[in-house]
Amino acid sequence: MITRRTFRSAGLVAVAAAAALSLAACQSGGKDAASGPQPQAAASVTTGGGSTPIGATIAAGRATAGVRTGADAAHRGGAPAAAAKTASRARTQTLPDGSTAEIRRLGDQHYVARIVHGGSVLATLETNGSDAGLDANDMFIVLTLGGQLHAWMGGGHQGPGTFALAGGWRAKVTKTGELRWRAQILGNDGAVDATLQTNQHDVGLDANGVYIVLSAGGVISAHE
Repeated sequence: MITRRTFRSAGLVAVAAAAALSLAACQSGGKDAASGPQPQAAASVTTGGGSTPIGATIAAGRATAGVRTGADAAHRGGAPAAAAKTASRARTQTLPDGSTAEIRRLGDQHYVARIVHGGSVLATLETNGSDAGLDANDMFIVLTLGGQLHAWMGGGHQGPGTFALAGGWRAKVTKTGELRWRAQILGNDGAVDATLQTNQHDVGLDANGVYIVLSAGGVISAHE
């Protein structure tokens, strides 16, 4: 039986980043861009290199973090030109599907990760005050406020329903509208310790080492 992970705060309602997903056209056969992945919470959850306020609801579209790909000019390619000029040198990380993440620091708790395969940028995640998440065709990615990137394959559960997650958590996933889903993260006592909510965009969260992605298509996955 999995023991529930103990968090620093008494009640975890984590604020995750809003993430916008639209995979590039070169990734044929992939998910609809809109089906890609977002959360809210009150005390604080340590996320990589900083502390994310928790306790409210993590709602897609409220945070500035995002997953951007080639749907339109406002959500295309990499980081904004102005930010790119001040970006740190990129470090690279190989992902489970063989693609590469190029991660740069843009500022305090502000990072951008470009997902590259075969020389093409497939998606871009950006944190700016909150974590970012992405469901990229069953490869789940979380980019934290501290610039750490965690990725894994599979393990997704299609909502609605209640599902067991890594770290001993459970998630009650419900549909609230078109490409709008809510995941209540439940502790062993049945209390709601965190709420993730999408609004046409994926969301991601680093909850002290338990990484969670909720997609705009209602798929939730977690990994330690």
